Amino acid sequence: MTSEAASRDRFQPGQIGVSRAHCAHCGTALLPGQGAFCCAGCSGAHALVRGLGLDAFYRRQETAAGSLRPPEVPPAFDATSLASAGPNGTQRLELMVSGLTCGACVWLVEQALAAEPDVLRARASLSARRLTIVWRGPAERARDLAALVTKLGFRVAPWSPACLRATEDAEGQALLRALGIAAFGSMNVMLVSVAVWVGGDMGEQTRALMHWLAALIGLPTVLVAGMPFYRPAWQAVRAGRANMDLAVSLGVIATTAMSLSEAIRNGPYTWFDGATALLALLLAGRVLDRGMRRRARQAVAELLALQDGTVELICADGTTRGVPAESVRAGDLVLVASGDRLRLDGTAPADVILDLGATTGESVPRQMAAGEMLPAGSVNMGAPFRMRVAAAVRDGSLAALGRLLERAEQGRGRFVSIADRAARLYVPVVHVVAAATFLGWWLGAGVTWQEALVPAVASLIVTCPCGLAIAVPAVQVAAVGALFRRGVLVASPTALERLASANHAVLDKTGTLTEGHPDLLEDASVPPAALCLAASLARASRHPLSQALVRACPEAPALAEVEEVPGCGLRHGEIRLGSAAFCGVEETPDSGMSLYLRQPGQDLVVFRFRDRLRDDAGRVVGALQSLGLETELLSGDAISAVEAAATATGIGPWQARATPSDKAARIEALRAAGARPLMIGDGINDAAALAMAHVSASPANGTDIAQAASDIVLRGDGLAALPYAIRVARRAQALAQQNIGFSLLYNVVAVPAAVFGFVTPLIAAVVMASSSMIVILNALRAGKEEA
Repeated sequence: MTSEAASRDRFQPGQIGVSRAHCAHCGTALLPGQGAFCCAGCSGAHALVRGLGLDAFYRRQETAAGSLRPPEVPPAFDATSLASAGPNGTQRLELMVSGLTCGACVWLVEQALAAEPDVLRARASLSARRLTIVWRGPAERARDLAALVTKLGFRVAPWSPACLRATEDAEGQALLRALGIAAFGSMNVMLVSVAVWVGGDMGEQTRALMHWLAALIGLPTVLVAGMPFYRPAWQAVRAGRANMDLAVSLGVIATTAMSLSEAIRNGPYTWFDGATALLALLLAGRVLDRGMRRRARQAVAELLALQDGTVELICADGTTRGVPAESVRAGDLVLVASGDRLRLDGTAPADVILDLGATTGESVPRQMAAGEMLPAGSVNMGAPFRMRVAAAVRDGSLAALGRLLERAEQGRGRFVSIADRAARLYVPVVHVVAAATFLGWWLGAGVTWQEALVPAVASLIVTCPCGLAIAVPAVQVAAVGALFRRGVLVASPTALERLASANHAVLDKTGTLTEGHPDLLEDASVPPAALCLAASLARASRHPLSQALVRACPEAPALAEVEEVPGCGLRHGEIRLGSAAFCGVEETPDSGMSLYLRQPGQDLVVFRFRDRLRDDAGRVVGALQSLGLETELLSGDAISAVEAAATATGIGPWQARATPSDKAARIEALRAAGARPLMIGDGINDAAALAMAHVSASPANGTDIAQAASDIVLRGDGLAALPYAIRVARRAQALAQQNIGFSLLYNVVAVPAAVFGFVTPLIAAVVMASSSMIVILNALRAGKEEA
């Protein structure tokens, strides 16, 4: 290999956007003669990345210099103990990863782990710094997989919500500290500068003293308080691109440099006040925006924290001992004392009274029937009881809620993408406008270059697209936070946009319009053995009728290898439990509220049920219609049951005995006709229709598959929050359009004023930063809509 080729091979993979004076892996500055890497760890990490064929990471890298340097020692914990066994011989590991600062980092970690032959899934969340790894094999592999992430330059630790809160607190404190410095410096610089602006008869020596006093305060203020903008701007420059922080940084630095030049030559004015005021107002906007986002996530963090703590595990000998909730597994028996919070999901053998306010927002405690699923996070308001744990902490309802939120965070809405593209376009336009303004005044108007800098810098500052960039995200944060506090979980990044435009509502009946807790009617002709067998089969399903059978015979054991056919029933060998058609018998008018049990060589057994409409079903349907949505009922139940529900609630068109394919076909037909259907369903048989709809919603009692396919999940009891969610979504879209329109109008007016010299850097700083704060304050109105 030639020396030229060796040099090219030495620097090429990691040097895109990084000079030869920086480490080829982590980007930290190198000492003379140090070579291509700052340490042996970076050299090994670089070789690992290249060996995996992931060199593209260096072309998209946006991390701070030095942040990816691998630790000199391996993780100070045994990852094997954190692995949990899953189905089919799989293992699961959850870690908190320090150093995930951009999408490129997430891509590198996921791709490196995916290259391992036994890894089935690796997902990293940028917002939560949470890494989930699933593999097939021994638990000891957890140690190697954690070490692999460490070799890439990231630091790992056991994941917990407390760690994330500590990280966010540190970042928030740094931002507040910068704001305090900027505000203090701005006020003091303003005191000195006002004297110069109004002192027309001030002597030159007094004016020079004022200039240097302003410089003495302004220079360190600009240097320290501007770091939240300088760091991202420098990272963008190293990556070969421009961002909004670059425009802000250039404006601040140019204003400061111009002011220092004026102070040196004792010119009539300096603009240290403009630079410091710009920083103070922009930092205030960032603190406010961060507070909005933190408020929206705070309720989620508090829900996840409800899992932390100990539970009283009932041992085989009947004694109890306190153990961490994370160590409890499905099937264990725990004691829930009066006033205790349930850390896990489970069932009780008798009726209990629970306060569900922390998870659903309900203000009145609810009585839960024997065998009914008791959600984690609720509080026991009655006597102590024993609870059979249904799922471990990481597989429970609160963990599922967190996963839904992470899914929503990983996408971007249409308006957000439009605003982002416009903001990225603005950055080069800003620089072109500023350069043209400077040349126009200097060469065209014939003024000195110092005087030409004033309108150029003003145009650079005033055209900063910060207001446009946060116009839509700020609204979404406020709206999603308001909905979450009312028991509505927005599980898709585009859900609000689509919910606001929905014009046709399609509702399921059982579990959606009805309570979803049907009762088995007593029938002396049903043999007890048949009831026990049917309940054993029914334990494999979350269908409301199946759950009613389980409640009717809670002592029935679960059967293995039971297959559920969505919309039809259950089968175990030649035994079938389900609809009349599934069991091969003729349907009757009330077959929709019945289940049939067919056994070889045995008489057919019929189980009949009764279900009640939700108390708010009629009001919700009326509210949807008043919002301009056409409504129809689509159910798999019998004609008589569906007709009665449609009449009671005032729904117009209805269809009975609809199969899952019928529901999906109806949604497809509506969309083909130009409608934008909102599908509301709760069962496995609704999943296809929910996924195909323009927007979809699932009630709190919906199955996991239905909730995973839905854009909106109603966590409270009933459907009353759905019309509220539609009103908030429409209001949010109107506010987003207002913000975009205001930002564009602001630039149309402000840019020409700055270019023609009517705006000083100080006025430009105040006006530009104030426009961003106006956008944020307007976004806060998204959550003010009352039900």
